[in-house]
Amino acid sequence: MSIDLAQVAQAKGIKYFLISYTDLFGNQRAKLVPAQAIGEMQKNGAGFAGFATWLDMTPADPDLFAIPDPASLIQVPWKKELGWLAADLWMDGKPVKASPRNALKAQIAAAAELGYQLKSGVECEFFLITPDGTAISDAADTQTKPCYDEQALMRRYDVITEICDAMIELGWNPYQNDHEDANGQFEMNWHYDDALLTADRMAFFKFLVKSVAEKHGQRATFMPKPFINLTGNGCHVHLSLWKDGHNAFEGDNDISPLAKNFIGGLLHSAPALAAITNPTVNSYKRINAPRTTSGATWSPNSVTWTGNNRTHMIRVPEPNRLELRLADGAVNPYLLPAVALAAGMDGIVNARDPGPRLDINMYTEGHKAPDAPKLPLNLLDAIRALEASPVLGAAMPELVPAYTKLKHAEWNDYARHLTDWERATTLDC
Repeated sequence: MSIDLAQVAQAKGIKYFLISYTDLFGNQRAKLVPAQAIGEMQKNGAGFAGFATWLDMTPADPDLFAIPDPASLIQVPWKKELGWLAADLWMDGKPVKASPRNALKAQIAAAAELGYQLKSGVECEFFLITPDGTAISDAADTQTKPCYDEQALMRRYDVITEICDAMIELGWNPYQNDHEDANGQFEMNWHYDDALLTADRMAFFKFLVKSVAEKHGQRATFMPKPFINLTGNGCHVHLSLWKDGHNAFEGDNDISPLAKNFIGGLLHSAPALAAITNPTVNSYKRINAPRTTSGATWSPNSVTWTGNNRTHMIRVPEPNRLELRLADGAVNPYLLPAVALAAGMDGIVNARDPGPRLDINMYTEGHKAPDAPKLPLNLLDAIRALEASPVLGAAMPELVPAYTKLKHAEWNDYARHLTDWERATTLDC
């Protein structure tokens, strides 16, 4: 039975709706719609000029319409009169294939044809910083190893608990909150679910965290590496495939052969995946970083897999799921599961062998695995790997060219900047 948003608004006291979509660069775009107009918007969508956001469009293109998904409705906990809706993008009466949520839905549908459902859970790390972005907001948070610091966590009790209370109210089943490995850094965990639902929740979570931080006179950032000496913001994703209501990754004492093929697919496409999972210039200051003040980056730099060992790109903490540790805080909530599913299903279809797992500390013993491929050193290398990927190119033939076109322009914009370091080291050459 379809959901009538106008009726829901009347029943719940919702006065306005945010019809929201995520562009290719992960930015949330929205229009604020009064409840009296939501019936029309539910049918035809809210109109946008696509070129005005990070989509591969021009000013000459026709109107872009964001059609809200009623099942995604969230009544905003801190502003009950507001309803948030994830939307799918349409143009000329057809879905825009080169858009993130549509791309994820396409990969979900392709996996469903083979009988599989992807479930995912994300660990979104963020910093609480000063409004001007120059420092962490807690001047007393100075420990060299601040991870799980009880006092620092409690000094941010009001912010963290307000976010967690919202997730409890929304039925997300949050189960733990902690101070992370960097000063001023936090992580909040909620229960895994269907990949599309988790992606919608991740998109809203970033809005939630930023909004609550602003309410308390602070600023939240998911930037991969906002402080060069501190651990960066990761976005680890836990993945499992389900078939006929059962976890197809689960084995007795080890993950299943099918799960290993899925891992093989992720390893095979890893350099191309990085263009999506690590989508900014700044991202490569996290995955290819020297040791931080805490003693470790907690980020991968090689294409390897292991058991319960956090120094590798893929970790298997239990024989029922895998953790992809590559992505960072800038990752697009929808493209992360989309490319992981595309690469993993390629591994299953082609029975890709991940090879034996490595049970070494890659931070100190990486030299023992000289044949382990390295991750891209910068965004340009990752973009080129994505362009050359037959797997992701075939899985998302409209999205990959659009994404890489815009990312090349971003790289060129970055390359035009002259840094103080260049002048200091080269002026007297």
